Amino acid sequence: MLSANGVTIRFGKRVLFEDVNIRFGKGNCYGIIGANGAGKSTFLKVLSGELEPSKGEVTLDKTERISVLKQDHFAFEENTVLDTVIMGNKELYSIMKEKEEIYAKPDFSEEDGMRAAQLEERFAELDGWNAEADAEKLLNDLGIVSENHYKLMKNIEAREKVKVLLAQSLFGNPDVLLLDEPTNDLDLKSINWLQEFLINFENTVIVVSHDRYFLNKVCTHIADVDFGKITVYPGNYDFWYESSQLALKQAKEQNKKKEDKIKELQEFIARFSANASKSKQATSRKKTLEKIQLEEIKPSNRRYPYVDFKPDREPGKEILQVKNISKTINGEKILDKVSFTVKQNDKIAFLADNEMAKTVLFQIIAGELEPDEGELIWGTTITKDYFPKDNNYLFDCDETLTDWLRKYSKEPDETYVRGFLGRMLFSGDEALKKANVLSGGEKVRCVLSKMMLSGANFLIFDEPTNHLDMESITSVNDGMQKFKGNILFTSHDHQLTQTVANRIIDIKSDKVIDKEVTYNEYLGIE
Repeated sequence: MLSANGVTIRFGKRVLFEDVNIRFGKGNCYGIIGANGAGKSTFLKVLSGELEPSKGEVTLDKTERISVLKQDHFAFEENTVLDTVIMGNKELYSIMKEKEEIYAKPDFSEEDGMRAAQLEERFAELDGWNAEADAEKLLNDLGIVSENHYKLMKNIEAREKVKVLLAQSLFGNPDVLLLDEPTNDLDLKSINWLQEFLINFENTVIVVSHDRYFLNKVCTHIADVDFGKITVYPGNYDFWYESSQLALKQAKEQNKKKEDKIKELQEFIARFSANASKSKQATSRKKTLEKIQLEEIKPSNRRYPYVDFKPDREPGKEILQVKNISKTINGEKILDKVSFTVKQNDKIAFLADNEMAKTVLFQIIAGELEPDEGELIWGTTITKDYFPKDNNYLFDCDETLTDWLRKYSKEPDETYVRGFLGRMLFSGDEALKKANVLSGGEKVRCVLSKMMLSGANFLIFDEPTNHLDMESITSVNDGMQKFKGNILFTSHDHQLTQTVANRIIDIKSDKVIDKEVTYNEYLGIE
């Protein structure tokens, strides 16, 4: 049993959370949620022992093992893929290496023999004889082919390193599993496999994720980091969200009733406290007034940006024809005669075996890249705007955020632009930040602002929710759903794809699959 007892985290005068008391039960999966900066990842570091709390303690039975998903993808460059996975169980790996050293000695002493016997006994207790087979199964399940298992980590692709570190954290049936954003950079097949693994995992899982669909699938409890506290609720993310909104509404309504009562009593006291015949009644009501305490509804740390794409004109019947688009980059054929027609009201989610295919196609449609073959035929009423997956080039300047956004605004007045930035959570002096020092999430909100100001009726989004917190993802999701024009997009956020897309185009290596269905229908999920 892992537990946090009276845990407080302070950084200087800032208190992230205080006096946290949580017991994490076996067989449960706890989703840690909260606004960016609320302390989710910090809490995981406290639970893992990487960070000492300012106050309180974390306890775990000495016989139990905790495993953490490592974030440094380059920490094991000189190790083989297979060894990196087995390193997930430190004791087992150290025994394996010590055994190898002893058995490699040319002069094997009696003392070496006794030590080897001890190691063999513990090795068997840790199921060491099956370690390599178990590690290989995890790697295979995550799509890493056998020929890569004995390569050094430095010699495999970045997207495979992510999977190796995930396999490392899952290896050896840990008693407590800590996962910080485990679905980042995973393909759909790997995410689905991980969901099933965690659903069937019999020990304790504690996970931070911005993927709402993932949290709904795997979580038995939600731990909400807000109001300087961490509160645990039974159920998945959707259950927590509905419950929390209902509770907030009820608290506000209860306060409203109390406020009305206070106002009534105050008016009575003001009117009759000087009237001798009513003075006794007024005194009684004054005592009643003193007893009424308004429940304090603290402002949540959560901040929702305003995302609303409004086209300046409605699109006509002719939208876009994509005819036989082909593109080769660095000798690799990325797109091969891709064709489709965008119709009125289409909101199309794109899938692809090769992630690069989606980005290259969107760059061509956005006019940022020329195809080798093929053509685009646009309707005369169509105006487009584009959200690039890598948006850093847009911010390679020394302008303030206000000046940066003013370039894209039909209304150049500074008050208007700063007001717009305020709705996108850049308040006060934040609007004067330099564009080239913004964080990933801030850049995303800026590009979304640019797109809203464009008035375009055809929007292209390449992974718009990367770097965003749950609240911003929800706002983007709502904005895309409400948009009256056409959308082409790709996203690893399952819920966004399911709720926005009415058509799926899947670019395979040998064909293009085009179906007018929802995402779940395409995947065969009920």
